[in-house]
Order: sequence, then structure tokens, then C-alpha cells
Amino acid sequence: MQDRQTGQARTGPEDGGPEVSGTGERSEQDSLMGLLGGRTSALDASLPPVAFGLGWWLGGESILAGGAAAVGVGAVLGVWRLRGGDRPLAVLVSLLAVLLGAVIALYTGNAADFFLARLVTNAVSALMWMVSIAARWPLLGVIVGAVLGQGKRWRRDPALLRGYGLASWVWVGQYAVRLLVFIPLWLADAVLALSAAQAVLTWPLVALCIAGSWWVLRKALPSDHPGLRHPRVAQG
Repeated sequence: MQDRQTGQARTGPEDGGPEVSGTGERSEQDSLMGLLGGRTSALDASLPPVAFGLGWWLGGESILAGGAAAVGVGAVLGVWRLRGGDRPLAVLVSLLAVLLGAVIALYTGNAADFFLARLVTNAVSALMWMVSIAARWPLLGVIVGAVLGQGKRWRRDPALLRGYGLASWVWVGQYAVRLLVFIPLWLADAVLALSAAQAVLTWPLVALCIAGSWWVLRKALPSDHPGLRHPRVAQG
């Protein structure tokens, strides 16, 4: 097999040969990291909530001050992402999510409700991933297959279908962990703790989740399998 960037032959798990310095698996794991959530999306999810908590605290527990800080940081991130070439729709969705949290908190008069939409989103996401696994359309396979331009070919590879199904449970676990942490803090109106938890359980947890799902996926595939980029579909 040839490396797509260097054009030089390499051996590794995808070729059924020995791994060379771990570069083959590391390359695919890094690719999976890029496909499923990079640092940019993590910044979108963590910095505005942190800004809300700090703005709320420094503003004398003012929801308006916290909301303004969160929206301001979200807007700065949006401009930065647009200048970096990100799609305007993705930037708008991220900013609207921050605005929604601020509006909910202002409406209810409870600062902790800034995080309510995030609680609901995590609960719905966990449910969707579980349903997709039960329906044998695991979302991990759907997302990766779509980005790689594979269409439905990955589903016709029994090993990949099983691997994506098992690895998708890691993502269910990610959302469950957030809910187990966020719900008690939300019930206790612990605004600063919620802000800190949002930061800790965003990029670090996503990175751990991707590494874990990658490990589960690789363990589920036979040793001679060519890898997630090359579904092994029977002809005829």
C-alpha cells in the first residue's frame, strides 16, 4: 500500500504487515480526529460557557453581563472561523446556540439555565446514537462514511458495520458522562462549576472519546482488514 502524501510504500495493519513506528495507525487516528471534531469545534463549545460564568461572577451575578460576555466571545470566535475559511452556516449555528442559552437564562431568571440547552442536546444525542446502533446504522459509520465519500459501502462490510456499532457506544458514553456531571450541577445552580465542567468535558473528553472509539474499532476489525478507508465489500 502507498502513502497518499509521500507516494512511498509502507506496511502496517492495513496491509496485514508489521506496523512501522506506529505511523499508519496514528495517521488514521489523526484523520478520525479531524473528521469527528477538531479543536475549533471544541473552542466553540467551551469558551462561550466559560465567558458566561466569568461574566456572571464579575458582573455581580448578573445574567445580562454573563450573556453579553458569552455572545461577545462567540462572535469573536465566529469571525476567526470565517477568516479561517469555515462555512458561514456552521459559524451561525454555533453563535445561535450561545444566544439561545443566554435568552433562556434571561427568560427564566436563573443563570444555570444558560446550560439547559446543552443538557437537552447531550440527552438527545445519546438517544440518537443508541437508536442508530439498534437500527444497525451506527452514527459513527454514517458520519465517517459520508465524509470519506463511501456512501453506504461501509454497511456492506460486516466487519466495519460491527466495528462502527461497537465504537459508537463510546460516543454514547461520552454524552452519558456529561449528563452525569451536568445535571447535579444544574440542579444545584452551580454556575461557575458548570462553566468549568463544560471546559473540561469538551475537548479533553472528545479527544478521549475519539481515541477510545478508534481503539474499539481497530480491535473489532480482523488483522487483515484494509482499514476504514477501504471497505471490504464482497463482489457479485
